[in-house]
Amino acid sequence: MATEDDRLAHDLAAEAGRRLIDLRARGGQPDDLRKAGDRLSHEFLAAELARLRPGDWVLSEEAADNPARLAADRVWIVDPLDGTREFGDADRTDWAVHVALWERSGPGQGRLTVGAVALPAAGEVLSTVAPPAAPPGPPPGRPRIVVSRSRPAAFLPAMAELLGADLVPLGSAGAKVAAVLQGHADAYVHAGGQYEWDSAAPVAVTRAAGFHASRIDGRELTYNQADLLMPDILVCIPALAGGLLDAISSAQASEADGGQR
Repeated sequence: MATEDDRLAHDLAAEAGRRLIDLRARGGQPDDLRKAGDRLSHEFLAAELARLRPGDWVLSEEAADNPARLAADRVWIVDPLDGTREFGDADRTDWAVHVALWERSGPGQGRLTVGAVALPAAGEVLSTVAPPAAPPGPPPGRPRIVVSRSRPAAFLPAMAELLGADLVPLGSAGAKVAAVLQGHADAYVHAGGQYEWDSAAPVAVTRAAGFHASRIDGRELTYNQADLLMPDILVCIPALAGGLLDAISSAQASEADGGQR
């Protein structure tokens, strides 16, 4: 059952998205538009969370980090505009707004409990209020794997060949995960480096929907860490998880051996 925090994340992401759509409609130079979008969305989310959840901490891509958050019990992890580059291109729809909540579950432990990914150009919000259901079996045809259009990992072509899969470049981590959750793709693989705010909200929704989410070696994704770098991520339909992890491992080993495997 959805909580007030679930609904808050959904509503904040949706409203930030509407404000970004309005800003984009005014036009302007792409770089100016990108900077204005980052600022507008961050200021709205930060102000609303301060007003509505004054005892919580906020970790945002657009604000300086405060290490004191590591001792907090509740930390909102937000990416005010995921896919800033795409936002500045008038014909692109693959950008998003991320709002997630991390909560402490025990000494030295915590987990993502709430998440919302707004896709403003599509007028959609995927969230833990009512997450989509993961498909029960494998895809009917060749697996479709969304990857970075600007920083694809070198091992991806070999991985795709092993799986008999097609690679689909796309912008914004949120848009890529949404493509998997909505059935437009079967997996998302990234190893070019990200930060916590890039994946926290998408992973929260992914887990609530019953999809697989992990590091590309199968390790757990962890949040509210001292080091905010998230080197890699795998999100996929459950039926593909084992095969993808094996194919990634084999492709990386072949790359390390100079392609001899």
